[in-house]
Amino acid sequence: MRSISLIFKQFSRSVLLLACFTVWGISAKAQGDAAKGEATFKSAGCTGCHKIDTRMTGPALGPTLASETDDKWIASWVHDSQALVKAGDKKAVKIFTDFGQSVMPSFPSLSDGDVADIVAYVRADWKKIQDDKAKAAPAGGAVAEDKGPSDLVVYALIGVIVIALIIILVLNRVTATLERLLGSKRLLPEEAVVAEGAAVEADKYALVKRILKNKKLVFFIIFCGTIAMGSWTWVALWNTNVHQGYQPVQPIKFPHDLHAGVMQIQCQYCHSGAFKSKNASIPSLNVCMNCHKVVKTESPEIHKIYDALGYDPATQKYDSLKARPIQWIRIHNLPDFAYFNHSQHVKVGGIKCQQCHGPVETMKEVYQYSPLTMKWCIQCHKRTDINMKGNAYYENMIAVHDLIKKGVKVTPAQLGGIECGKCHY
Repeated sequence: MRSISLIFKQFSRSVLLLACFTVWGISAKAQGDAAKGEATFKSAGCTGCHKIDTRMTGPALGPTLASETDDKWIASWVHDSQALVKAGDKKAVKIFTDFGQSVMPSFPSLSDGDVADIVAYVRADWKKIQDDKAKAAPAGGAVAEDKGPSDLVVYALIGVIVIALIIILVLNRVTATLERLLGSKRLLPEEAVVAEGAAVEADKYALVKRILKNKKLVFFIIFCGTIAMGSWTWVALWNTNVHQGYQPVQPIKFPHDLHAGVMQIQCQYCHSGAFKSKNASIPSLNVCMNCHKVVKTESPEIHKIYDALGYDPATQKYDSLKARPIQWIRIHNLPDFAYFNHSQHVKVGGIKCQQCHGPVETMKEVYQYSPLTMKWCIQCHKRTDINMKGNAYYENMIAVHDLIKKGVKVTPAQLGGIECGKCHY
């Protein structure tokens, strides 16, 4: 018992020491003045290249500084970013490469305190933006992400089962020890005890037999196994045919973060079908050529477009015999029994592309952001407000309802019955 208490004391000291280091690490983080940081951020000209929540010439500072906890490294980067790049710092080289080797100006005049103030301002403003989005989500029609059962709950349940099993094994061991001390085994001759121990050692399955004799332990193991298997089955069935996060490798690496983010090209410039048809449509390569006849002509990815069109950049002529289609891989794919019309949601409903497809303007390669399950769609339909003012579709519905109230004959055509999408999928 004394050895157990000593072990417990050492374990408690270790936990307390770890907790102290954690609190110290949190408190040691640069505690800058957010108000001073805002003034310094604007006066130093940071707004020319950076925004808190949007990528510009430089990265969006909010998510960047929220994930980067090494404030000393941040100060070094602000003072002289190229020094870190030349020194081979991995984080500095990655940022320098991701942003096309654009050189960030050095700010040696800013002290470590000034940088800490700016970092405090950015983190505080980013937290405020996140909180505002969370508060506005139910009222503004934002769709809650359907993630199914929480992984934390499953892991917590497994942890409880493991801890309970360990406690039972320890208690059984203690009980067996007490029985040996207080029972008849203590009164047996020494030779008999040695013989019994040798018999137990000779039997390889003695421990298994002893466990199987303990009915409570066997029941507990079966019960915990049933719960674990049931939880795993539930999660597997819940996520069947849900392809959230699906990101196939496309034949051409098209960077949406560059086109829709940095260049701020509207989604409908390429996906023009979203306004007028059921499908958003994959843009033809001729849309790409509107820019890339003269822009980035040396890029290997652009040359894949030239090859698909049979285009010779030297002569600027097309050879239809060499043309072949690009084999794009579909990412968002609803079941055949589900009908979704882009024009009804985008043009009539006024829904932004990001509400379903996520922050495409920040994606290097597009992936399925939303689960696209029936529950997810129903939640959106329940929470989204309909604005009928100035909307021709709903004004026509109101006019038709007024005719019905007056007893006037109404035809299917007046209700949109001759629209192509009513019959043709």
